[in-house]
Amino acid sequence: MKKILQYLFEHKTLSREQAKEVLVNIGKAVYNEHEITAFMTVYLMRSITIEELQGFRDALLELCVPVDLNGHSTIDIVGTGGDGKNTFNISTLSCFIVAGTGQKVAKHGNYGASSISGASNVMEQLGYKFKNESSKLKVEIEEADICFLHAPLFHPALKTVGPIRKNLAMRTFFNMLGPLVNPANPEFQLIGVFSLEMARIYNYLLQQTGKAFTIIHSLDGYDEISLTNDTKVITNEGERIFTPEQLGKRMVEANDILGGNSVEESAKIFLRILKGDGTWAQNAVVLANAAMALNCTGKYKNYEDAFNAAIKSLESGRANESLQKLIALQ
Repeated sequence: MKKILQYLFEHKTLSREQAKEVLVNIGKAVYNEHEITAFMTVYLMRSITIEELQGFRDALLELCVPVDLNGHSTIDIVGTGGDGKNTFNISTLSCFIVAGTGQKVAKHGNYGASSISGASNVMEQLGYKFKNESSKLKVEIEEADICFLHAPLFHPALKTVGPIRKNLAMRTFFNMLGPLVNPANPEFQLIGVFSLEMARIYNYLLQQTGKAFTIIHSLDGYDEISLTNDTKVITNEGERIFTPEQLGKRMVEANDILGGNSVEESAKIFLRILKGDGTWAQNAVVLANAAMALNCTGKYKNYEDAFNAAIKSLESGRANESLQKLIALQ
């Protein structure tokens, strides 16, 4: 690692192969935590290159525990995190609304590194037991239309760096990797990113997969459709900017979508919204993200139809039913 660090400190970048090798070694616990911290810090001081990101992704996928979901066509809704906005768990809630429409969801998530409550924090608080056995995950996706994949159980490197990321409490390149390495290899993806630079990198990488994807970025810095400002939406077809009124029928204030100050508080907000008792602002934001995900599958005529399907899922109680079924299976 000393040679690699020296090389990086000279403002050089890694090739795809070199990047892969470093992350494979991190996954195999070859380096100590101080070496890994120094390595991660390099990428807090400069942007990651596409080659480096590809190499890191290659390593995680090579070491990954594979998942077989019986050929189900799944979607993942995931944000890179690290936008520093402390919103409630918008992506994870959207997953349940999507599941409530009957669309299968393979949600990939982790503990919050730079936020109070990541997807894994809230799922654990709600009573979900993390697992990586395909047989159990298959049952969940068939009975509840959704399963949850806690990233460290599938990616050894993520397990190794978890405590370091928590201590740093800052956005690192691992935030960028999460959405690219879902072990279930979903057919569709809605990915929220924290910057336009990141949106461009993801667009380049996802175009190569040939799969349907949608990248979203709120122009005021959120890694989701926040309805606090316009949202840039990038798909296989191109890019567009949408207003809050177009996506959620209204604009909301940043204060309206804040998360809790603890995991317990976040879980209470989560349940309140899923039971249909959220504020109009909370509901509008969750529905907009769920609608964008449904629209990505190509199973709806347009965004408006997808939005109506999301409303039906939430208001009929089917989204909440999906959560209750999932927790009952634990």
